[in-house]
Amino acid sequence: MTDTFDSPRETDYQRVQRSDEFQALRSRFRRFVFPMTALFLVWYFVYVLLADYAHDFMSTKVWGNITVGLLFGLGQFVSTFVITMVYARWANNRQDPVAEKLRRHIEDGELDSGEAL
Repeated sequence: MTDTFDSPRETDYQRVQRSDEFQALRSRFRRFVFPMTALFLVWYFVYVLLADYAHDFMSTKVWGNITVGLLFGLGQFVSTFVITMVYARWANNRQDPVAEKLRRHIEDGELDSGEAL
């Protein structure tokens, strides 16, 4: 009789994590999220640096009391909402159908070791 502690069994989560479908899902997520995050962080730090070191530029009046700095600040909010909407649309169209298919395979017990969905 073998002890269950001698040979650890692979959990369902580990099997899913090893699957080609999950790896593709995770890779596709990272290819979208990491560049988008980097782009936003660059945009944010440029805004902060301009606000700190380019006072004359940021205080340039565009119209009435509206300055370049104010427009850039509002642009931070706008870009946050745009990124959120773009991500939600992308996830709904590209990620969610694949994740749903993977979930169904897991729940139905159809995911075997090394099997690609």
